[in-house]
Amino acid sequence: MQRIHLKQIFAALFATLLICAPGPGRANDAPSPLPVVAAENFYGDVVQQLGGTHVTVTSILRNPDQDPHLFEASPKTARALSQARLVVYNGAAYDPWMKKLLAASKAPRRVSIVAAALLGKKPGDNPHLWYSPETMPAVAKAITAYLRQADPAHASDYDQRLGAFLDSLKPLDAKIAAMRARYRGTPITATEPVFGYMAGALGLTMRNMRFQMAAMNGTEASAADIAAFEQDLRQRRVKALIYNSQASDDLTRRMLSLAEQSGVPAVHVTETQPAGLSYQQWMLQQLNELDAALHGAAR
Repeated sequence: MQRIHLKQIFAALFATLLICAPGPGRANDAPSPLPVVAAENFYGDVVQQLGGTHVTVTSILRNPDQDPHLFEASPKTARALSQARLVVYNGAAYDPWMKKLLAASKAPRRVSIVAAALLGKKPGDNPHLWYSPETMPAVAKAITAYLRQADPAHASDYDQRLGAFLDSLKPLDAKIAAMRARYRGTPITATEPVFGYMAGALGLTMRNMRFQMAAMNGTEASAADIAAFEQDLRQRRVKALIYNSQASDDLTRRMLSLAEQSGVPAVHVTETQPAGLSYQQWMLQQLNELDAALHGAAR
């Protein structure tokens, strides 16, 4: 679904590189603050937490009301990438336009951190890696390692910020552990696999995976898979419906309506971090909403 206007992007990159090319003797200078581009705003938020005033962060995908699968790259995106010293993106074919843009903008000093590569994930795996509790600690450590190397004068500050960031994840880990103890094995369903890694961490039993994969890939779910999903909702075989409010169509909206009619609580999740919330707050808010839904369903 992603579309890239390469002629416009190449033209913008060429103009930007002419303007921003470093002068003699400055090839190894570390600019202050360091320019960073994150493909997704939750990675951008983590970079900002770790880098503080020593970084300037541009996040490409940042609108929680827009389907990220329909993103179109622009010359502005290309210019930001051409100036970046660090690029952080998801990988696993979630943001394939990043590889095309980076290939169009050769920058020897630029470093890329790819979450999927850190976690050993590849195209075909569930790409919604930020819902896995393992992801952000790994990404944060990789970002800090880069910042320490690129800007050694502030290494102690980066170390302190990394420690604070990892500590800030402890309430999230505690919430996951408590919910796992309470709801392990509870059957739930979802319109897409966006919440899949978190559901696994919670020990929940996820149903209707073929339907979810069809929705994610933009293909048509089979009649049998649709019928099975509807039966789960009508007969209340599941205790909650996870609904991706950022990527919906007539069929998924139909499932949401059926869940409401059947008394199955729906928990809305997004693929993009909402404005005004940190990554930690966003994850904890969604877990609290799911906890409330499952607690009510168990009464």
